[in-house]
Amino acid sequence: MGSLKKKEYEELLEPLQLELNNLAHWLRHTGRRMVVLFEGRDAAGKGGAINAIAHGLNPRQVRVVSLAKPAEREGTQWYFQRYIAHLPAAGELVLFDRSWYNRAGVDHVMGFCTPSEYKRFLKQAPVFEKMLADDGILLYKYWLAVDQHHQEERFAERAADPLKRWKLSPIDIEARQKYVEYGRARDAMFKATHTKHAPWRVVLFNDQRRGRLSLIQHLLEQVPDTHVPEETIHLPPLGDKLVKERFKGRVKPIRDRF
Repeated sequence: MGSLKKKEYEELLEPLQLELNNLAHWLRHTGRRMVVLFEGRDAAGKGGAINAIAHGLNPRQVRVVSLAKPAEREGTQWYFQRYIAHLPAAGELVLFDRSWYNRAGVDHVMGFCTPSEYKRFLKQAPVFEKMLADDGILLYKYWLAVDQHHQEERFAERAADPLKRWKLSPIDIEARQKYVEYGRARDAMFKATHTKHAPWRVVLFNDQRRGRLSLIQHLLEQVPDTHVPEETIHLPPLGDKLVKERFKGRVKPIRDRF
């Protein structure tokens, strides 16, 4: 199966984005809360998948959370504490670009946490997620899977493109040598945290466009019929003529340059 062409991808994505809009309206109408976690290897395509979902949705209702390295004070808190602050309120959808599962992946493999902290996380994560589910939060966890040679191709592309180099961190470069170790950490994470109330879903992302479509379609299938009738918006006619924008005084608009 060859790579999906851009035109075909966009044609398949458009109706899914309309359904995502219905999903957002359903969340707002019912007051339900939804959290989606995106995990996977470096360069798997998490950012592109999140952008495809969030595109066209109200950013006041749909939030993307991508946390930086914990500050010194955060490092002394209960591990899950800083993530709790980003959980959704009624009607909201939160998309985590990496999540508390950093502890089971990069923290563990790169030695950023102690063995006891790692083991404690694997025990506490299912309990934490059960609390979220029991409180009514819809929680979905996706692992984006990519083969090593595809990952290397994407690393090379990022290194060569000035507009993408920011995506390639020193940690990413160092982690390239630990592909097998990350695989073992993933398997251990699945074994400890794949539960009935918060199962893992693996999506193949060697072809990122196909992967995005598959992930979005699966996410939409997890919720009931989300169609909520919306009122048609009618714009009443203006009573006066249209007024051209004018400025007085010293403040002037920048002239068109293109």
